[in-house]
Amino acid sequence: MTPSLILACLWVVIANLIAMFPSKHHHWPAAYGLIAVGVPLLGWVTYQNGPWIGLAVFAAGASTLRWPLLYLGRWIKRQLSPAPK
Repeated sequence: MTPSLILACLWVVIANLIAMFPSKHHHWPAAYGLIAVGVPLLGWVTYQNGPWIGLAVFAAGASTLRWPLLYLGRWIKRQLSPAPK
């Protein structure tokens, strides 16, 4: 197992531990930190292990951070839809 995959597995474990703790901020600051660490880590995993493993790690990260992705999708949809008249 490559060092990038070990760190990606550790990222998933840390993300799940963060999700278990109650939060008054609804976990958004932690999500921003996980995204900031996860994006370069995903690039490293893809570089070391190829695009298919990178895609699998992306799917694992997307399932962990599904709410930020949902809000991003809604924002993109709003930007691409025509303005109401």
